[in-house]
Amino acid sequence: MDQNRVMLPPATDLEHYLQEALRFPLLDPEEERALAERWRATEDPEAARLLLGSHLRLVFKIARGFRGYGLPLGELVAEGNVGLMQALSKFEPERGFRFATYAMWWIRAAIQEYVLQNRSLVKMGTTAAQKRLFFNLRRIKGELGAFGEGDLPADVVTNIANELSVTEDEVTEMNRRLAASDQSLSAPMGADEDTQWQDMLVADRPDQESVLAEESELNWRRQLLDKGMQVLNERERHILSERRLSDGPKTLEDLSQIYGVSRERIRQIEARAFEKLQKAMLAAAANDRNGRPIAA
Repeated sequence: MDQNRVMLPPATDLEHYLQEALRFPLLDPEEERALAERWRATEDPEAARLLLGSHLRLVFKIARGFRGYGLPLGELVAEGNVGLMQALSKFEPERGFRFATYAMWWIRAAIQEYVLQNRSLVKMGTTAAQKRLFFNLRRIKGELGAFGEGDLPADVVTNIANELSVTEDEVTEMNRRLAASDQSLSAPMGADEDTQWQDMLVADRPDQESVLAEESELNWRRQLLDKGMQVLNERERHILSERRLSDGPKTLEDLSQIYGVSRERIRQIEARAFEKLQKAMLAAAANDRNGRPIAA
């Protein structure tokens, strides 16, 4: 799909983007299905270009709905384009749905994830409930007429918490964080001072980029492990988990009593399972779109 990324106009130039979007005609269901089937069968770049181009206006429309979060519209459109291309890579026209209906969810998900990661240096929400709270708090406040500054009235907090299935403390905290603006640490401490706020901070921990990179790498390795474990049978998974993935690993003797075999047999099963797991993880890593090698 990388070849199609260059087909999309630069999202930083919104006027040019819209001009390009308007050049693509809207497709009727038959044309859309034919292009989708052509792309799925042959990965014809022209079919992808026409199908994606006809939905650039949809990306712009969805991105505009996220303008209230303080991020440049061009960046939101760019992330929406990523979601649009992900939708094309997974779209199955034989199911009978319109591509716009399917792509809408991918576009929205890509933009939402970008907003959550970039709305503030402090991560806004991690659970599904917190994300739902983040993206619906303003709307519900408007419906309840809670337009004032400061903390929300107790009855409003209760109503929002019940509607979104979160705690009242989470509602109050999220409202405060959305109401507060991010302050730059590079700003001077005083009007006539050269000292910046960041000069007063002591960094005893890894910087944010390092933490995020490590978290991303850890999540990726966990995904590879999950894929690798799928090639093992139930006994192999249990023995390998108990021997190598448990905080309190069981001994060969413990497992030999569970399965009624010798300790040597348990050791052989463990070694074979570990070898199969390594091969499966390496194969999964090789097929990973990011192409990141596993460190030895």
